[in-house]
Amino acid sequence: MLPTPSTSHVSFDTIYEPSEDSYLFLDTLSSASESAWLTTHFHPSTSTTTPSPSPSPLILEVGSGSGVVLAFVTANSQQILGRSDVLALGTDVNRNACAATKQTVLKAIEDHHHQQQQPPSTSPSTSPDLKPTITSTLLTDLASPIRPGTIDILLFNPPYVPTPELPSLPTTTTTTTDISTLSRSEKFEQESYYLSLTYAGGKDGMETTERLLGDIPRVLSPRGVAYVLLCAQNRPREVVERIRGWEGDGKGRWCAELVGSSGVQAGWEKLVIVRVWREFTI
Repeated sequence: MLPTPSTSHVSFDTIYEPSEDSYLFLDTLSSASESAWLTTHFHPSTSTTTPSPSPSPLILEVGSGSGVVLAFVTANSQQILGRSDVLALGTDVNRNACAATKQTVLKAIEDHHHQQQQPPSTSPSTSPDLKPTITSTLLTDLASPIRPGTIDILLFNPPYVPTPELPSLPTTTTTTTDISTLSRSEKFEQESYYLSLTYAGGKDGMETTERLLGDIPRVLSPRGVAYVLLCAQNRPREVVERIRGWEGDGKGRWCAELVGSSGVQAGWEKLVIVRVWREFTI
């Protein structure tokens, strides 16, 4: 079992604390079946969409929060993807989350390297599991500034709870407010607002997710794959069928599959993860 990245340095006053949905991501991506699929998909010698050697995979977590999912995949990429030359990028509308994500990823990489240290007679630089990883975060809405066709692995644990409306996105004033100048009630209001951004999904809990789904064809590379978490109220099987009906680019077809589930409640999967990718004709 791969270790869960530490988030002991994260203040959860305005950041979503890792919970069942976060751990479902970790369990799904590290499962034997999904690791095998990803290793085959991104191995240079088996890639059908890029020449060998294939470039380092760029991993993007949208709405990264504490960064625990991005950190897990990045630090354990050798076991999950079959390669350690990955680039990690996180986006969030919360400045605190951006800072937390970067720190979580870097700490997870450092902890992993310590665990993988070779005997004194072996130089760490020769170990395929100790390659440097570039990590960055962007303060932005979803994947809006991402260049087309650049993301190889997209991870999204969205605000999926059905709510009467969506909270508005933070403004420049909101993100630059000095919290030390706020009264107790103002601080509580701001913290509640940021936490609402992490769970409030609007109609059917799908308003934010629909925006991200609509951007997947733009941001994914030809070999790209997206993992999106949904709850039962989001009607995940309908979402899967809808994605399969997306128009391709003349060479490939869109595919979607349920690859992770937290279990069944009242006849419905409580939480599921959908894998989205393209298959190309040769």
